[in-house]
Amino acid sequence: MKIAVACDHGGLNLKRAVIKHLESCGHEWVDFGTNGFESCDYPDFALPAAEAVARGECERGILVCSSGIGVSIVANKVPGVRCAHCHDTYCAKFTRLHNDANVIAFGEKVVGEGLMQELVDTFLNTEFEGGERHERRVAKIKAVEDKYCRK
Repeated sequence: MKIAVACDHGGLNLKRAVIKHLESCGHEWVDFGTNGFESCDYPDFALPAAEAVARGECERGILVCSSGIGVSIVANKVPGVRCAHCHDTYCAKFTRLHNDANVIAFGEKVVGEGLMQELVDTFLNTEFEGGERHERRVAKIKAVEDKYCRK
């Protein structure tokens, strides 16, 4: 699976651990930055990663900042992206099963490396459950995008 990864300076250590984990699992990845610890703005990195997912260039995305909140807000502004801010495996599993989320976000100051590996594995290895009720709800999310997003 090809994964978009991005972070700001507050998530760089954990993003580097994400990349190592993806490599150990045999996944391909595209790094959208940042790659330095100097202060930077998370939208500059989360946005191109989310856009790559929305365009289908990457199947999923993983975003990291200090809390995971900022990058998730940015990603969810991109039509076609359903980004879930997760800090436990239950949410990582059910956001895939029920919401067909294609991007996960978490914070380096919230999630340690061991939990990150569990979140990533759960998120990448769980398929959308589908079915009428979940597909109906995802379609309603798309309808909100269509209503409010300028094309």
